[in-house]
Amino acid sequence: MFDDVSSPDTPVEVGEQTSGSDDASSELKTIFTWKGVDAQRLEQVRVMTNGLRLKASGQIIAAGTDDHEPFSASYDLLTNELGVTRRLSIMLTRVSGETQISITRDAERNWLIQTPNGVEHGDFGGAEDVDLALSPFFNALPIRRNALHRSPGELDVPVVYIHLPEWRVEPNVMQYTSSASGVAVISPIASSTLTVDTNGFVIDYPGLATRI
Repeated sequence: MFDDVSSPDTPVEVGEQTSGSDDASSELKTIFTWKGVDAQRLEQVRVMTNGLRLKASGQIIAAGTDDHEPFSASYDLLTNELGVTRRLSIMLTRVSGETQISITRDAERNWLIQTPNGVEHGDFGGAEDVDLALSPFFNALPIRRNALHRSPGELDVPVVYIHLPEWRVEPNVMQYTSSASGVAVISPIASSTLTVDTNGFVIDYPGLATRI
């Protein structure tokens, strides 16, 4: 189903049409690595796509800062054919030990979230995406599904937002605005204008991370 295709590192101007890069039919298999610019942190993820369907396995490794203890978080993500999150599992490792979170979205658009603190169930404001704090990878989900890397636009994206490493899970709204200068995003922890590649994956997230 998935073939090896190299992912371009060249930024794409919003509205630019690139041959062979139509998300509705493209297949991609690659590994991305981002280095934190605000702290000592790395994220690496193996990504496979078939159209908007996406499967990813990644890990964030972060040194301790004034804001948080050192931690690592490994995750596995699967979306449906429309690019909507179906399942996400995360294993968080801290000095105190390992904990796990499991998130699924059913056909009725309800989320089931299992954390060490219990189980939550609901529509989370109509969210179709999960956003993981400190991760530039998860921004690709709404960008690709809404073609924000191809056409100018502005929209509010409800998400299931996960704060790391404190494990706080809450509904939130991300604001995205795409233009010729990039894709601007307002999140619970940062506001910045992202540079993305022709497949909608982040190259540079000023203030947070850059792809290496």
